[in-house]
Amino acid sequence: MKYAVITGASSGIGSSFAALYASKGYGLVLIARREKRLKVISDTLRERYGTNSIIITADLSVMDEVYKCYESVKDLDIEVFINNAGLGEAGAFKDTCLDKELFMVDVNVKSVLVFSKLMVKYFEKKGSGYLLNVASSAGLLPAGPYMAAYYASKAYVASLTRAIAAELKLSGSNVYVGCLCPGPVDTQFNEVANVEFALKGISAKYCVSYAYKMMKKKKTVIVPKLELKMAVVGGKIMPGKMMILMTARQQMKKISG
Repeated sequence: MKYAVITGASSGIGSSFAALYASKGYGLVLIARREKRLKVISDTLRERYGTNSIIITADLSVMDEVYKCYESVKDLDIEVFINNAGLGEAGAFKDTCLDKELFMVDVNVKSVLVFSKLMVKYFEKKGSGYLLNVASSAGLLPAGPYMAAYYASKAYVASLTRAIAAELKLSGSNVYVGCLCPGPVDTQFNEVANVEFALKGISAKYCVSYAYKMMKKKKTVIVPKLELKMAVVGGKIMPGKMMILMTARQQMKKISG
């Protein structure tokens, strides 16, 4: 059986990816910290699609646990790996919690790097496979005042992904590597990050469905909404200082009291 491995699978984009791949007959490996939530998702997908799910509870801010996750799945026939786990933090940089930001860097950056390295090697040895790193449209902009560390972490993911994809293309590899860069998605993210989005969010189901279609087309950078695509293009044309100031004004509107 072919498997799809999904990190951050307990809610939002991750659980929507789980439902999508279950509907297409994949076995699932669901990775997250919340075991009870993973069991609910696993039971629901088994009833709906007859899907067998392997549940792995792990704290992906701890690199030993990241490696243990890989050791647990490396002997499966993995076709898809969704590097989705992540979180954000909003507020003035001088006021935000350093411990939370360090935790965020461990999850958003270090675990993504480690899983990307391991899975690219795995897929290269296999001769094919799909690796999707979930970044953010924030990672395609010059900087994000009032979410400084979050924007920087997602810029890392976007840059890393594009570089890996270019290397694989130049080598003639059949392995796909891409990054999903949505804007606001209607998930628990804003509650964890202490923000209220100024723009209307899209559903996680739509975000994932669009990503799946673009993965099949081998699109490296996937931006699921027209307004955000225009913003990204504007960010390339507009002087960096001006774009950062505009972003700062938008971010100030988001910060919840």
